[in-house]
Amino acid sequence: MIKWGKLGALCLIVLMVVILVVMTGTKIAKQTTLGLDLRGGFEILYEVSPLDAKQNVTKQLLSDTEKALDKRVNALGMAEPSIQVEGDNRIRVQLAGVTDQERARNLIGKPAHLTFRDMQGNVLMEGRDLAESGAQGVLDSQTQQAVVTLQFKDAKKFADVTQKYVGQPMAIFLDDQPITTAIIKEIIPNGLARIDGQEDIQKAKELAAILNAGVLPVKMKEVFSTSVGAKLGQEALQSGVKAGMIGTLLVFVFMMVYYRMPGVIACITLVAYIYLLILLQNLMGATLTLPGIAAFVLGIGMAVDANIIMYERMKEELYSGKSYLSALRAGSKRSLRTILDANVTSVIGALVLFYFGSSAIRGFAVTLILSIVVSLLTAVAGSRFLLSLAVRSNAFNKPVYYGARGRDQHE
Repeated sequence: MIKWGKLGALCLIVLMVVILVVMTGTKIAKQTTLGLDLRGGFEILYEVSPLDAKQNVTKQLLSDTEKALDKRVNALGMAEPSIQVEGDNRIRVQLAGVTDQERARNLIGKPAHLTFRDMQGNVLMEGRDLAESGAQGVLDSQTQQAVVTLQFKDAKKFADVTQKYVGQPMAIFLDDQPITTAIIKEIIPNGLARIDGQEDIQKAKELAAILNAGVLPVKMKEVFSTSVGAKLGQEALQSGVKAGMIGTLLVFVFMMVYYRMPGVIACITLVAYIYLLILLQNLMGATLTLPGIAAFVLGIGMAVDANIIMYERMKEELYSGKSYLSALRAGSKRSLRTILDANVTSVIGALVLFYFGSSAIRGFAVTLILSIVVSLLTAVAGSRFLLSLAVRSNAFNKPVYYGARGRDQHE
């Protein structure tokens, strides 16, 4: 006798999943942040070295440099930069969506040794004398002219310099390259100064960003750079999504043809898996890259494997003569250890990749770990729950519904 309550609960859950995915799936997919290889942009790898022999490149120094670079990139108005420390002395900067790559290279890649000099070239002050983020490009509230404001750490030191050189020009150099010159009009006692005569607010902000970068406590040497065109990134995204959709559809067809009712449930849980994985990535602020798509598709395969292992164990129990409910319980129990063992080893491998890998490999590892966790919730727990409702409803009490051969039962 069919238990309509169980069957109704199964249909209701499936309907809710379908409605949720149809109503919000496209919106969530569009909110995904695309990486450099999918969106196009610019990537630079820097090697960091100390300014002088007394200094060591420590983790703290790298972290400070990373923060300073982040402020510099933000000051230039570049959206969603990815700045990561790699190894003991390297920093990778990725700027997705940047169209003027040469400008980005010139501004970010400029060496960071800032000096203030007199007309004879004598160094009066250095970039380290500036307060952190002490340079700002702003509009004068009265004249509406673009200016750069400066704040120095040691007001007395700056006052002594302005007192000695009042009425004379002071040049600002970035690694022996002059970037601007300002006239010291009066003695400045409070450590606050301004540079007038900026062309516009954008130029003022760029100069301020360069000055703030002069506070960087290290030297940076560009050891690698690459660019990805927006069109190439778009083509890569379309190819990746197309390949993923075709692969997923083929999996759906195979599961439904070979496993029948459990196969349909597997497809429902896979849809939930894809939806949850995209949603969690967005909530975590993760960036989707080509390796991430590969991990995504690999995760689908692993989720399908988990379902296949459970369904095959269930069929073996059916062939031994057990009832459908007993076969489900025994099959789930026997398959769980195998599924967990496979997933644990995959997580260990992903953790190793994350620890030793670069940014792209780390993205692959994070997506793979996340996909394994989500697949355990959907392809294992979710699939087992839905299959339990289907079996308990007594609406599928024939071997054909499970892709099993009736003649092989009780042998």
